[in-house]
Amino acid sequence: MSINLLRYSAASGTTGWGVVRDQRMVPLPGEYSTPAQVLQEGVEMARDLLRKSTDSGIELASVTALNPLPGARVNCQGTNYREHMAETGVDSAQTFNLFFTKSTGSLTGACDDIVTPPHVQLLDYEIELGIVVGKAITEPVTVTAENLDDYVGAFVVANDVSARDVQLSQGQYYKGKSYRTFCPVGPYLCVPGPGEVHRWTDLLLSLAVNGETRQTALAGDMIFTPAETLTEFSQLEDFAVGDLLLTGTPGGVAIRPPRRSVQRLAGLLPEAKKWALFNRMQARNPAYLAPGDVVTASIRTDDGVLDLGTQSNTVR
Repeated sequence: MSINLLRYSAASGTTGWGVVRDQRMVPLPGEYSTPAQVLQEGVEMARDLLRKSTDSGIELASVTALNPLPGARVNCQGTNYREHMAETGVDSAQTFNLFFTKSTGSLTGACDDIVTPPHVQLLDYEIELGIVVGKAITEPVTVTAENLDDYVGAFVVANDVSARDVQLSQGQYYKGKSYRTFCPVGPYLCVPGPGEVHRWTDLLLSLAVNGETRQTALAGDMIFTPAETLTEFSQLEDFAVGDLLLTGTPGGVAIRPPRRSVQRLAGLLPEAKKWALFNRMQARNPAYLAPGDVVTASIRTDDGVLDLGTQSNTVR
C-alpha cells in the first residue's frame, strides 16, 4: 500500500515530516535533514506508524506543506506527449528524447506563490509527473519495467512554470524555466507500495487555472517511459537519492505557435524584430498566467491507490 509523506510547518513554527492518514497527519519521530534520509530511513517508520499507532495525528488543514525536495537537482524531459508536440509546433516525426535541467532554486512548495519576474510577460504552466529517485545512479544503468521500482523512491506533483518570452526568444530553456518559485512540488512524496510502481501509467494529471481545466491526460500517454528515460539519462548524469526527474507535460499549455504563413513571413525579419513580433502576438493570448490567478494541479489514479495530492499556487 502506498504512503504519502509530507514535509510541513506547524503554527508553532516547528517543521518536520509526517505520514498522511485520511485528512490527518501523524508526525514522524526523529529528524530527517534531507529527502534522501526520509526515503531511506523514514518510510518503514511511517508504515509502522500507520499499522500500529493509535495516534490520530493532527488535521492537515492546521499545517502548511513545505517543499519536500529542498536541494534536489532537477532533470527534465520535454515534448514527451504527442498532444503537446502538436500544440507547440514540434515536428511529430521527432524521435529523440529531449533533455534539459531546471535550477534547484526554482523548487517551491505546493501552496507557495509563483512569483513573476518583472520582465516576464508570457508566464506559462506545465503539470508534470515527477519521479523522485530512490536509488543512486553513478554509472550507465539499464532500467526496465521489471526493476523500475528499484529506482523510484516516490512520485510527486510538479509544475514546470515557464517564461516563454525568455525560453524561446532568448533560446534559454534553463533561464526561462529556472526563476525562483518556477517549480512547485508536492504536497506529498507518494511512496508506492510493493507492486504499485507499474501503476504510473494509470496516473491522471490534471491542471486548472481559476477553476478552468486546462490540462488533463494519463501518464501512460508519455512517448518515452520513465524506465527508458532513466536509462538514457544515466549515460549523461549522476542521480542521488532524492533528485527529481520531470517527465514532460501533456497538451493544454498557454503557448500557441503562429500560423505557418506568419512564421514564413517572420523568418524574413531580423532576429530581434521577429521575436519582438512573436512576443506581441503571444501577449494577446489570455491563457497566459497573470497576477491573481490560482493554479491547481493534482495527480492520482482513479481508484485512489496512488494519490499525490493537490497543489494550489497563486501567481503574483
